[in-house]
Amino acid sequence: MKNALTKLMATRDWILADGATGTNLFNMGLQSGDAPEMWNDQHPERIELLYRQAVDAGSDLFLTNSFGGNAARLKLHGAQGRARELSRISAEIGREVADRQDRPVIVAGSVGPTGEIMAPMGALTHELAVEIFHEQAEGLKEGGADVLWLETISAPEEYKAAAEAFKLAEMPWCGTMSFDTAGRTMMGVTSADMAAMVEKLANPPLAYGANCGVGASDLLRTVLGFVAQGSERPIVAKGNAGIPKYHDGHIHYDGTPALMAEYAVLARDAGATIIGGCCGTMAEHLSMMRAALESRPRGPRPTLDQITDALGPFSSADDGTGEDAAAPRRTRRRRA
Repeated sequence: MKNALTKLMATRDWILADGATGTNLFNMGLQSGDAPEMWNDQHPERIELLYRQAVDAGSDLFLTNSFGGNAARLKLHGAQGRARELSRISAEIGREVADRQDRPVIVAGSVGPTGEIMAPMGALTHELAVEIFHEQAEGLKEGGADVLWLETISAPEEYKAAAEAFKLAEMPWCGTMSFDTAGRTMMGVTSADMAAMVEKLANPPLAYGANCGVGASDLLRTVLGFVAQGSERPIVAKGNAGIPKYHDGHIHYDGTPALMAEYAVLARDAGATIIGGCCGTMAEHLSMMRAALESRPRGPRPTLDQITDALGPFSSADDGTGEDAAAPRRTRRRRA
C-alpha cells in the first residue's frame, strides 16, 4: 500500500516543506535552554499555531515539534521517560491541523540526532541507538504521523541505526544530514558518501538530502553533489534562510523572502523534489517560495556560478569530494 507522501510525490513535480521550528518557537516565547518538546504538552495551542503558519503559507509537508524528543536528549531535562508520549502529542496536534485542510498535507514526524557519540569513539552503541530511535518512532506513529523525518544527522552510524529502528516501527521515512564543514558533515561525510550509503541500506528512505548547514548556497552545492551520483531517489533540500548574525542580543538570519524564493527555484532546478527551509525560515519566506515555484517554469540545472550569483558565496572552496568528483561539482571559480 502506498503511503501519503509517495502518493503526493507521484502527482507533483515538487513539494514545499515547512520552515524553522526553533526560530518560530523562540518568537513565541521559548527560552534558550528549554526543551521545545515540552511545549507539546504545556502549550499545545502554540504548537498548533506553528503548524498552521506553515500550512497557511503553502507548505505541503510540515515537521512535528519532536526534533529533540528522544530519550537521550530529553534526559538533559529530566524527561527521558516521556520520549514516546511527547512525540505522540506532537504528531496528534499535527494530524488535527492536516486533517482540517482541503488539500493533502503530510505530517512528518521529526527525529533529530541523539546528541551522543557513537561507539567506538563514544558510549552510544548501535543497539542502544536503535532502541532510542524506535521508541520515538512508535510515539510519532501512534500520534498519526504520515512519515518519519530524520534530520540534521552527522554520523553515518546514527543514520543507519535510525533506518533500522524505523523498519521495526514499520513506518516510511525520509532522512537528511547536515553538511556544515567544507562540504562535509561534522563526522566527515560528503554528499557522495551519503548518496552511496543510502542506496546500501536494507531500509532506504523515500527521499534523502540535506538540511541546515551554513547557508543556501552551500546546501545547493550539496544537492548537485547528490545528483552527480546518479540516484533517482527523490532529494530533499531544506536550507537555512541566509547566515545567522548576532544583533541586539538575538540571532537573526539575513535571508530575505525574496532570496529564499530564488533558493527554492534553484533547488527545484538543481534536482530537489522536496524543498523547504530550516533555521530562520518564517511563514513570509514560505509564501514567496510557494509563489515562485508555482509561477516560474522549470529551468536547466544551475551552475555553481549561477548559485553564488543569486544566493551569495560559498563558505568553503569546495564541497569536500575532491578533484575526481563529477563535472557539476568541478567548476573552478569560487567566491569563498
